[in-house]
Amino acid sequence: MDESSMIRNLEKAIDGEYQAIYCYEYLANQAPDEDIRQRIMEIRSDEMRHYERFWNVYYSLTNKEYEPKLNEKCPSTYSAGVLAAFLDEQKATEFYLRSMREASAAEVRNAFDSAARDEQNHAVWYLYYLMESGQ
Repeated sequence: MDESSMIRNLEKAIDGEYQAIYCYEYLANQAPDEDIRQRIMEIRSDEMRHYERFWNVYYSLTNKEYEPKLNEKCPSTYSAGVLAAFLDEQKATEFYLRSMREASAAEVRNAFDSAARDEQNHAVWYLYYLMESGQ
């Protein structure tokens, strides 16, 4: 992978994490009970860590600050939010694994690998909440 593709993948990852941070707080506030709310906030905390890591790797490669963008509206209901979160976590896992395999820099590979592992775990939680809600 050339460096410009690697940079574009980092930008996409930063935007995705930024979106997740924003929407997961909204989702947590709609959670049906405190345990689910706390778990969603823990997942949000992981997303914040991923965001910071991707942003720092981006900065170390480009020496530029990246301004993230919100690309979608958050779903308006808990059930729609959980479904969207599950699908987003699955897509992020696939994207991060592909980006990891294609990256030429070890620092970038490691960031994508670590985030992919967390995203898989998050997807399992959201799948559980989907099943629990009868979707």
